[in-house]
Amino acid sequence: MKTIRRLIYGEVIYAVSFVILGFLSLFFFFDLIEEIQAMERFAATGYGVAPALAYIALMIPSHLYQLLPIAVLIGTIFVMARLAHNSEFTILRTSGLSPWLALKTLSLLGLGFVVLTFAIGDYLSPLADRSAQLLKARYQGNITVGQTGAWLREKQAEGRYSVNVGALQPDGGMQGVRIFEFDEQGFLMSMTQAQTARLPGDGAWQLSGVDRTEFSLRGQANAEIKRTHLETYRWQSEITSEMVSAALLKPDRMSTIALFQYIQHLDANAQSSQRYEIEFWRKVFYPLSCLVMVVLALPFAYLHFRSSGITAYVFGGVMAGISFFLLNNVFGYMGNLQNWQPWLTAALPGMIYSLLSLAAFGWLVLRR
Repeated sequence: MKTIRRLIYGEVIYAVSFVILGFLSLFFFFDLIEEIQAMERFAATGYGVAPALAYIALMIPSHLYQLLPIAVLIGTIFVMARLAHNSEFTILRTSGLSPWLALKTLSLLGLGFVVLTFAIGDYLSPLADRSAQLLKARYQGNITVGQTGAWLREKQAEGRYSVNVGALQPDGGMQGVRIFEFDEQGFLMSMTQAQTARLPGDGAWQLSGVDRTEFSLRGQANAEIKRTHLETYRWQSEITSEMVSAALLKPDRMSTIALFQYIQHLDANAQSSQRYEIEFWRKVFYPLSCLVMVVLALPFAYLHFRSSGITAYVFGGVMAGISFFLLNNVFGYMGNLQNWQPWLTAALPGMIYSLLSLAAFGWLVLRR
Protein backbone atom coordinates (compact mmCIF):
# COMPACT_ATOMS: atom_id res chain seq x y z
CA MET A 1 0.00 0.00 0.00
CA LYS A 2 2.88 2.35 0.64
CA THR A 3 4.03 1.91 -2.95
CA ILE A 4 0.48 2.32 -4.28
CA ARG A 5 -0.03 5.50 -2.25
CA ARG A 6 3.27 6.90 -3.45
CA LEU A 7 2.27 6.18 -7.06
CA ILE A 8 -1.23 7.69 -6.84
CA TYR A 9 -0.25 10.67 -4.69
CA GLY A 10 2.71 11.52 -6.88
CA GLU A 11 0.66 11.37 -10.08
CA VAL A 12 -2.23 13.40 -8.64
CA ILE A 13 -0.03 16.08 -7.08
CA TYR A 14 1.92 16.46 -10.31
CA ALA A 15 -1.26 16.72 -12.38
CA VAL A 16 -2.91 19.19 -9.97
CA SER A 17 0.24 21.34 -9.92
CA PHE A 18 0.30 21.40 -13.71
CA VAL A 19 -3.38 22.43 -13.88
CA ILE A 20 -2.88 25.15 -11.25
CA LEU A 21 0.13 26.50 -13.14
CA GLY A 22 -1.91 26.67 -16.33
CA PHE A 23 -4.84 28.42 -14.65
CA LEU A 24 -2.63 30.90 -12.81
CA SER A 25 -0.82 31.73 -16.04
CA LEU A 26 -4.17 32.42 -17.68
CA PHE A 27 -5.32 34.63 -14.79
CA PHE A 28 -1.95 36.40 -14.79
CA PHE A 29 -2.44 37.24 -18.46
CA PHE A 30 -5.98 38.57 -17.88
CA ASP A 31 -4.87 40.64 -14.87
CA LEU A 32 -1.95 42.02 -16.85
CA ILE A 33 -4.26 43.16 -19.68
CA GLU A 34 -6.50 44.88 -17.13
CA GLU A 35 -3.59 46.57 -15.38
CA ILE A 36 -2.15 47.83 -18.67
CA GLN A 37 -5.35 49.84 -19.08
CA ALA A 38 -5.04 51.03 -15.46
CA MET A 39 -1.44 52.11 -16.09
CA GLU A 40 -2.66 54.33 -18.92
CA ARG A 41 -5.36 55.92 -16.76
CA PHE A 42 -3.18 56.51 -13.70
CA ALA A 43 0.18 57.19 -15.35
CA ALA A 44 0.24 60.68 -13.80
CA THR A 45 0.22 59.20 -10.27
CA GLY A 46 3.23 56.96 -10.98
CA TYR A 47 1.31 53.72 -11.44
CA GLY A 48 3.76 51.93 -13.71
CA VAL A 49 5.01 48.45 -14.51
CA ALA A 50 6.52 47.67 -11.09
CA PRO A 51 3.39 48.54 -9.01
CA ALA A 52 1.16 46.74 -11.52
CA LEU A 53 3.25 43.56 -11.38
CA ALA A 54 3.32 43.76 -7.57
CA TYR A 55 -0.47 44.07 -7.50
CA ILE A 56 -0.87 41.09 -9.86
CA ALA A 57 1.52 39.03 -7.72
CA LEU A 58 -0.47 39.85 -4.57
CA MET A 59 -3.65 38.63 -6.27
CA ILE A 60 -2.15 35.18 -6.95
CA PRO A 61 -3.06 33.72 -3.51
CA SER A 62 -6.69 34.74 -4.01
CA HIS A 63 -6.77 33.08 -7.45
CA LEU A 64 -5.04 30.01 -6.03
CA TYR A 65 -7.65 29.73 -3.28
CA GLN A 66 -10.49 29.92 -5.80
CA LEU A 67 -8.87 27.51 -8.27
CA LEU A 68 -7.61 24.77 -5.96
CA PRO A 69 -10.82 22.67 -5.80
CA ILE A 70 -11.41 22.75 -9.58
CA ALA A 71 -7.70 22.01 -10.17
CA VAL A 72 -7.93 19.06 -7.76
CA LEU A 73 -10.93 17.78 -9.70
CA ILE A 74 -9.33 18.09 -13.14
CA GLY A 75 -6.00 16.66 -12.03
CA THR A 76 -7.52 13.72 -10.16
CA ILE A 77 -9.96 12.88 -12.98
CA PHE A 78 -7.13 12.93 -15.48
CA VAL A 79 -4.97 10.61 -13.36
CA MET A 80 -7.82 8.19 -12.56
CA ALA A 81 -9.00 8.08 -16.17
CA ARG A 82 -5.46 7.55 -17.46
CA LEU A 83 -4.84 4.74 -14.98
CA ALA A 84 -8.07 3.08 -16.06
CA HIS A 85 -7.34 3.65 -19.76
CA ASN A 86 -3.89 2.03 -19.49
CA SER A 87 -5.29 -0.82 -17.34
CA GLU A 88 -2.95 0.23 -14.53
CA PHE A 89 -5.83 0.63 -12.11
CA THR A 90 -6.99 -2.90 -13.00
CA ILE A 91 -3.53 -4.16 -12.02
CA LEU A 92 -3.75 -2.22 -8.75
CA ARG A 93 -7.14 -3.81 -8.04
CA THR A 94 -5.81 -7.31 -8.66
CA SER A 95 -2.88 -6.43 -6.35
CA GLY A 96 -5.26 -5.89 -3.44
CA LEU A 97 -6.61 -2.35 -3.88
CA SER A 98 -10.23 -2.79 -2.84
CA PRO A 99 -12.85 -0.08 -3.60
CA TRP A 100 -13.03 1.09 0.01
CA LEU A 101 -9.25 1.12 0.31
CA ALA A 102 -9.06 3.21 -2.86
CA LEU A 103 -11.68 5.58 -1.41
CA LYS A 104 -9.71 5.84 1.84
CA THR A 105 -6.45 6.44 -0.02
CA LEU A 106 -7.86 9.28 -2.11
CA SER A 107 -9.75 10.71 0.86
CA LEU A 108 -6.48 11.11 2.78
CA LEU A 109 -5.04 12.96 -0.20
CA GLY A 110 -8.19 15.08 -0.36
CA LEU A 111 -7.79 16.00 3.32
CA GLY A 112 -4.29 17.22 2.53
CA PHE A 113 -5.72 19.52 -0.14
CA VAL A 114 -8.39 20.63 2.36
CA VAL A 115 -5.73 21.75 4.84
CA LEU A 116 -3.78 23.52 2.09
CA THR A 117 -6.89 25.34 0.83
CA PHE A 118 -7.87 26.41 4.34
CA ALA A 119 -4.39 27.75 5.07
CA ILE A 120 -4.30 29.75 1.85
CA GLY A 121 -7.85 31.08 2.21
CA ASP A 122 -7.66 31.93 5.90
CA TYR A 123 -4.15 33.31 6.24
CA LEU A 124 -2.31 34.00 2.99
CA SER A 125 -5.15 35.22 0.76
CA PRO A 126 -6.73 37.82 3.14
CA LEU A 127 -3.33 39.34 3.92
CA ALA A 128 -2.30 39.46 0.26
CA ASP A 129 -5.71 40.82 -0.82
CA ARG A 130 -5.60 43.63 1.72
CA SER A 131 -2.04 44.52 0.72
CA ALA A 132 -3.05 44.52 -2.95
CA GLN A 133 -6.00 46.86 -2.33
CA LEU A 134 -3.91 49.25 -0.26
CA LEU A 135 -1.15 49.22 -2.90
CA LYS A 136 -3.63 50.10 -5.62
CA ALA A 137 -5.25 52.78 -3.46
CA ARG A 138 -1.85 54.46 -3.11
CA TYR A 139 -1.94 55.30 -6.82
CA GLN A 140 -5.66 55.26 -7.67
CA GLY A 141 -7.25 56.88 -4.61
CA ASN A 142 -8.70 55.80 -1.29
CA ILE A 143 -10.99 52.79 -0.88
CA THR A 144 -14.63 53.68 -0.26
CA VAL A 145 -18.18 52.51 -0.98
CA GLY A 146 -20.97 54.69 -2.32
CA GLN A 147 -21.09 58.41 -1.64
CA THR A 148 -20.97 58.34 2.15
CA GLY A 149 -18.60 55.45 2.89
CA ALA A 150 -19.32 52.70 5.41
CA TRP A 151 -21.56 52.76 8.48
CA LEU A 152 -21.05 50.76 11.67
CA ARG A 153 -22.87 50.60 14.98
CA GLU A 154 -21.73 49.84 18.50
CA LYS A 155 -23.50 49.60 21.84
CA GLN A 156 -21.52 50.56 24.93
CA ALA A 157 -22.44 50.91 28.62
CA GLU A 158 -22.74 54.70 28.44
CA GLY A 159 -24.63 54.92 25.13
CA ARG A 160 -25.01 53.89 21.53
CA TYR A 161 -22.74 54.93 18.68
CA SER A 162 -23.10 55.17 14.93
CA VAL A 163 -19.79 55.42 13.11
CA ASN A 164 -19.28 56.60 9.55
CA VAL A 165 -15.94 55.95 7.81
CA GLY A 166 -15.54 57.84 4.57
CA ALA A 167 -12.61 55.95 3.07
CA LEU A 168 -9.70 53.62 3.82
CA GLN A 169 -6.31 55.19 3.15
CA PRO A 170 -3.43 53.42 1.38
CA ASP A 171 -1.46 53.18 4.64
CA GLY A 172 -4.35 51.44 6.43
CA GLY A 173 -5.68 54.55 8.17
CA MET A 174 -9.20 55.95 7.86
CA GLN A 175 -10.32 59.25 6.44
CA GLY A 176 -13.47 61.29 7.01
CA VAL A 177 -14.60 59.68 10.30
CA ARG A 178 -17.82 60.74 12.01
CA ILE A 179 -18.99 59.36 15.36
CA PHE A 180 -22.55 60.00 16.58
CA GLU A 181 -23.34 59.25 20.22
CA PHE A 182 -26.93 58.60 21.36
CA ASP A 183 -28.43 57.97 24.77
CA GLU A 184 -30.72 55.06 25.66
CA GLN A 185 -33.76 57.02 24.44
CA GLY A 186 -32.18 57.67 21.05
CA PHE A 187 -31.41 61.38 21.55
CA LEU A 188 -28.18 62.74 20.09
CA MET A 189 -25.60 63.50 22.80
CA SER A 190 -22.46 64.31 20.81
CA MET A 191 -20.99 64.33 17.34
CA THR A 192 -17.29 63.85 16.66
CA GLN A 193 -15.75 64.56 13.27
CA ALA A 194 -12.13 63.62 12.51
CA GLN A 195 -10.06 64.12 9.40
CA THR A 196 -8.15 60.87 9.93
CA ALA A 197 -8.17 57.96 12.37
CA ARG A 198 -5.98 55.00 13.19
CA LEU A 199 -6.43 51.83 15.19
CA PRO A 200 -3.18 51.14 17.05
CA GLY A 201 -4.58 47.89 18.44
CA ASP A 202 -5.04 48.88 22.10
CA GLY A 203 -8.84 49.02 22.00
CA ALA A 204 -9.05 52.73 21.14
CA TRP A 205 -9.29 54.82 17.99
CA GLN A 206 -6.64 57.53 17.62
CA LEU A 207 -8.45 60.46 15.93
CA SER A 208 -6.64 63.44 14.39
CA GLY A 209 -7.99 66.85 13.41
CA VAL A 210 -11.08 66.50 15.59
CA ASP A 211 -14.13 68.78 15.79
CA ARG A 212 -16.35 67.66 18.66
CA THR A 213 -19.88 68.92 19.32
CA GLU A 214 -21.63 68.12 22.62
CA PHE A 215 -25.34 68.72 23.22
CA SER A 216 -26.81 69.50 26.64
CA LEU A 217 -28.99 66.90 28.33
CA ARG A 218 -32.74 67.07 27.95
CA GLY A 219 -34.66 68.80 30.74
CA GLN A 220 -32.12 71.54 31.44
CA ALA A 221 -33.44 75.08 31.64
CA ASN A 222 -30.71 76.53 29.45
CA ALA A 223 -29.88 74.21 26.60
CA GLU A 224 -26.47 74.71 25.06
CA ILE A 225 -24.18 73.31 22.41
CA LYS A 226 -20.49 73.01 23.19
CA ARG A 227 -18.00 72.90 20.34
CA THR A 228 -14.32 72.07 20.74
CA HIS A 229 -11.41 71.50 18.39
CA LEU A 230 -8.77 68.94 19.32
CA GLU A 231 -5.60 67.92 17.55
CA THR A 232 -5.95 64.33 18.79
CA TYR A 233 -8.68 62.40 20.57
CA ARG A 234 -8.86 58.81 21.83
CA TRP A 235 -12.18 57.00 21.50
CA GLN A 236 -12.60 53.67 23.23
CA SER A 237 -14.26 51.12 20.95
CA GLU A 238 -14.40 47.41 20.21
CA ILE A 239 -14.65 48.07 16.47
CA THR A 240 -11.47 46.66 14.93
CA SER A 241 -9.70 47.42 11.68
CA GLU A 242 -10.97 44.09 10.29
CA MET A 243 -14.56 45.21 10.92
CA VAL A 244 -13.94 48.48 9.10
CA SER A 245 -12.35 46.57 6.23
CA ALA A 246 -15.38 44.25 6.15
CA ALA A 247 -17.67 47.24 5.71
CA LEU A 248 -15.50 48.75 2.96
CA LEU A 249 -14.26 45.57 1.25
CA LYS A 250 -15.92 42.33 0.19
CA PRO A 251 -16.53 39.85 3.03
CA ASP A 252 -14.81 37.06 1.10
CA ARG A 253 -11.54 38.95 1.58
CA MET A 254 -11.71 38.34 5.35
CA SER A 255 -10.40 35.43 7.36
CA THR A 256 -12.74 33.02 9.13
CA ILE A 257 -11.91 34.43 12.58
CA ALA A 258 -12.40 38.03 11.42
CA LEU A 259 -15.76 37.12 9.90
CA PHE A 260 -16.85 35.41 13.12
CA GLN A 261 -15.87 38.45 15.20
CA TYR A 262 -17.71 40.78 12.83
CA ILE A 263 -20.84 38.59 12.99
CA GLN A 264 -20.70 38.72 16.80
CA HIS A 265 -20.40 42.49 16.62
CA LEU A 266 -23.41 42.80 14.29
CA ASP A 267 -25.53 40.53 16.48
CA ALA A 268 -24.59 42.48 19.61
CA ASN A 269 -25.76 45.69 17.93
CA ALA A 270 -29.01 44.25 16.50
CA GLN A 271 -27.82 44.42 12.88
CA SER A 272 -28.48 41.91 10.13
CA SER A 273 -25.61 39.45 9.72
CA GLN A 274 -27.19 37.02 7.22
CA ARG A 275 -24.80 37.88 4.38
CA TYR A 276 -21.73 37.55 6.58
CA GLU A 277 -22.96 34.33 8.22
CA ILE A 278 -23.36 32.74 4.78
CA GLU A 279 -19.88 33.90 3.81
CA PHE A 280 -18.51 32.59 7.12
CA TRP A 281 -19.93 29.11 6.55
CA ARG A 282 -18.79 29.17 2.94
CA LYS A 283 -15.28 29.87 4.20
CA VAL A 284 -15.66 26.90 6.55
CA PHE A 285 -17.04 24.46 3.96
CA TYR A 286 -15.19 25.67 0.84
CA PRO A 287 -11.93 23.81 1.64
CA LEU A 288 -13.99 20.63 2.09
CA SER A 289 -14.96 20.91 -1.58
CA CYS A 290 -11.48 19.55 -2.37
CA LEU A 291 -12.55 16.33 -0.66
CA VAL A 292 -15.79 16.38 -2.66
CA MET A 293 -13.81 16.79 -5.89
CA VAL A 294 -11.58 13.81 -5.06
CA VAL A 295 -14.60 11.62 -4.33
CA LEU A 296 -16.20 12.85 -7.55
CA ALA A 297 -13.11 11.82 -9.55
CA LEU A 298 -12.74 8.31 -8.09
CA PRO A 299 -15.55 6.64 -10.14
CA PHE A 300 -13.59 7.43 -13.33
CA ALA A 301 -11.05 4.80 -12.32
CA TYR A 302 -13.74 2.11 -12.60
CA LEU A 303 -14.84 3.00 -16.15
CA HIS A 304 -13.82 0.98 -19.19
CA PHE A 305 -12.50 3.30 -21.89
CA ARG A 306 -12.34 2.79 -25.60
CA SER A 307 -9.25 3.97 -27.43
CA SER A 308 -10.61 7.50 -27.93
CA GLY A 309 -13.16 7.77 -25.13
CA ILE A 310 -11.03 9.22 -22.33
CA THR A 311 -11.36 12.83 -23.51
CA ALA A 312 -15.15 12.83 -23.38
CA TYR A 313 -15.19 11.38 -19.86
CA VAL A 314 -12.65 13.89 -18.58
CA PHE A 315 -14.61 16.73 -20.19
CA GLY A 316 -17.82 15.46 -18.58
CA GLY A 317 -16.13 15.35 -15.18
CA VAL A 318 -14.86 18.90 -15.57
CA MET A 319 -18.36 20.09 -16.47
CA ALA A 320 -19.69 18.36 -13.36
CA GLY A 321 -17.12 20.22 -11.26
CA ILE A 322 -18.00 23.55 -12.84
CA SER A 323 -21.68 22.90 -12.19
CA PHE A 324 -20.79 22.36 -8.51
CA PHE A 325 -19.26 25.82 -8.25
CA LEU A 326 -22.17 27.40 -10.12
CA LEU A 327 -24.62 25.70 -7.74
CA ASN A 328 -22.54 26.85 -4.79
CA ASN A 329 -22.82 30.49 -5.89
CA VAL A 330 -26.53 30.19 -6.71
CA PHE A 331 -27.27 28.70 -3.29
CA GLY A 332 -25.37 31.58 -1.68
CA TYR A 333 -27.56 34.19 -3.36
CA MET A 334 -30.77 32.21 -2.82
CA GLY A 335 -29.99 31.64 0.85
CA ASN A 336 -29.41 35.34 1.35
CA LEU A 337 -32.67 36.27 -0.37
CA GLN A 338 -34.81 33.54 1.21
CA ASN A 339 -33.23 33.74 4.69
CA TRP A 340 -32.18 30.10 4.71
CA GLN A 341 -30.03 28.72 7.51
CA PRO A 342 -26.50 30.00 6.69
CA TRP A 343 -24.72 26.72 7.48
CA LEU A 344 -27.21 24.72 5.38
CA THR A 345 -26.91 27.18 2.49
CA ALA A 346 -23.13 26.75 2.46
CA ALA A 347 -23.07 22.98 3.06
CA LEU A 348 -25.93 21.81 0.80
CA PRO A 349 -24.09 21.87 -2.58
CA GLY A 350 -21.21 19.83 -1.13
CA MET A 351 -23.62 17.37 0.48
CA ILE A 352 -25.55 16.91 -2.78
CA TYR A 353 -22.45 16.27 -4.88
CA SER A 354 -20.88 14.03 -2.25
CA LEU A 355 -23.97 11.83 -2.22
CA LEU A 356 -24.05 11.75 -6.04
CA SER A 357 -20.34 10.87 -6.16
CA LEU A 358 -20.69 8.10 -3.59
CA ALA A 359 -23.79 6.78 -5.39
CA ALA A 360 -21.90 6.69 -8.71
CA PHE A 361 -18.93 5.04 -7.02
CA GLY A 362 -21.10 2.37 -5.38
CA TRP A 363 -23.02 1.70 -8.59
CA LEU A 364 -19.86 1.29 -10.64
CA VAL A 365 -18.27 -1.03 -8.06
CA LEU A 366 -21.36 -3.25 -7.89
CA ARG A 367 -21.86 -3.21 -11.65
CA ARG A 368 -18.22 -3.75 -12.62
